[in-house]
Amino acid sequence: MKNKRSDVIIIGAGIAGLVTALELVKQGKQVLLLDAQDREKSGGLANIAFGGMALIDTPEQRAKKIHDSQEIAYQDWCRYAQFEEHDFWPKEWAKYYVENSITDVYEYVKGFGVNYLPAVSWAERGDKDIGNSVPRYHILWGCSQYLVTKIMQQLVSYEGSQLEFQFNTQINSLIYQDNRVVGCRSEQQEYLADAVVVATGGYGGDLNKVREYWPKHWKPLSQDILNGNDLSNDGLIHDQVQLIGGHLTHLDKMWNYAAGVENPKHEFDSQGLSLIPCRSALWVDHKGTRIGPEPLVGSFDTRDLCKQTNEREIPYSWQIMNRKIALKELAISGAEHNRSIRERSKFGLLKELLFGNKWLVDKMLSESDEFLCSETLDGLTEAMANQSKDSALDKKALLDSLNEYDLRLKSADSSDQQVKKILKVRQYLPDKLRTAKPASIIDKPPYIAIKLRLITRKSMGGIKTNLNCQVLTESDQTIDGLYAVGEAAGFGGGGASGIRSLEGTFLSGCIMTSRQLARSLV
Repeated sequence: MKNKRSDVIIIGAGIAGLVTALELVKQGKQVLLLDAQDREKSGGLANIAFGGMALIDTPEQRAKKIHDSQEIAYQDWCRYAQFEEHDFWPKEWAKYYVENSITDVYEYVKGFGVNYLPAVSWAERGDKDIGNSVPRYHILWGCSQYLVTKIMQQLVSYEGSQLEFQFNTQINSLIYQDNRVVGCRSEQQEYLADAVVVATGGYGGDLNKVREYWPKHWKPLSQDILNGNDLSNDGLIHDQVQLIGGHLTHLDKMWNYAAGVENPKHEFDSQGLSLIPCRSALWVDHKGTRIGPEPLVGSFDTRDLCKQTNEREIPYSWQIMNRKIALKELAISGAEHNRSIRERSKFGLLKELLFGNKWLVDKMLSESDEFLCSETLDGLTEAMANQSKDSALDKKALLDSLNEYDLRLKSADSSDQQVKKILKVRQYLPDKLRTAKPASIIDKPPYIAIKLRLITRKSMGGIKTNLNCQVLTESDQTIDGLYAVGEAAGFGGGGASGIRSLEGTFLSGCIMTSRQLARSLV
């Protein structure tokens, strides 16, 4: 078995691995970057993701007279995270995030010539617990794919001198000698270095691990969950870290979504797309009964949406709307389905805001079996019954639920919690542009039904680290030579978000932990 030596080995070429590599080679380090996938998949999920970031007290916020501060953000973060007494390092990383989001993320991204949309979105407002008390979700102009392209352009200039990429290389174990990590192994080769960085992402691509770590106080997870990751996000290196004494923590903390559909162009079984749930749609269970008593509404409490949909007798659900609502509100997370933002087309984005996202609605209706459309309610319920194939749909229950909700929409009845939230969201202009005014669904055919399932996305727990990104044992002793960044480290400390994310803390968390690691190594 041949040996190969570098100053630093980085396992994983996702956004965390790329940023770590760039920051180290700029400081003169010799870096070997290993990844299990092809070169064109460099950037990992960031290469296909939407590209939203939670940032604090930015010029874009101040231009919109949004008063934000580190103190406000930290209060929001801790309240929403519900940290426990022993969560020392997660709290330290949360504090570090809110104190450094401008320098470590906002200005850093701008340095690549990547800008943000001027409108700041208000994601994850919270429900029973307040989430973001102010808008702070910043969207990258060009999606995160554009940022990955810019980072790769800089990295390539170091390739062959200080940087070596090695793709299609599956690392199976770490080399631990004389009480320190000195390298790692694939089946064919050993790689040696002064420092090894785990940047492999989470475990959400392995649905068996998702089921194993599913929150114990929730109803057991159904077998019917979609995969919103890549299969290489399997948590294999997490297990290897644990074998040499590294502590894995908060693995039951995960960030999944309740509005998944099967990817019509799937590359592997159960691969899904994550929809941003239409706020004005009626959300019903498999029988057609409105889910409640608190109706489900997107952009308020993502974790609660997952919990409620998972508690249903049969864990799939439906959103019912008309085409008018779909044109205004339908969105799918990711660069592929946000064409105007991905291509940085101001005209395209303006057209979508004014006239609706027609191309996306038509695309999904033509490609997905889980998007159904009919000019009549009878036709819609018949199509839903045929698609379900389990004889569960009660057409009368569905029509009763729809009629009752429709009356509340028509009268803008704020005693209905969903209508109340729609009215609240529309008070903020950027959200108003993407949220339909309360009006009858039934009076405006054609009708659309979307069959939804849970879909995995992020594992918020992971490898415990200190603020230097050193891997820690359960008793907080460092493991020499071993570091972790990004999702592998639970975005810092093994769980910086606690039980819930303020949304937009993942991509930026990868950048922040990677830059901090590079500083500590140099």
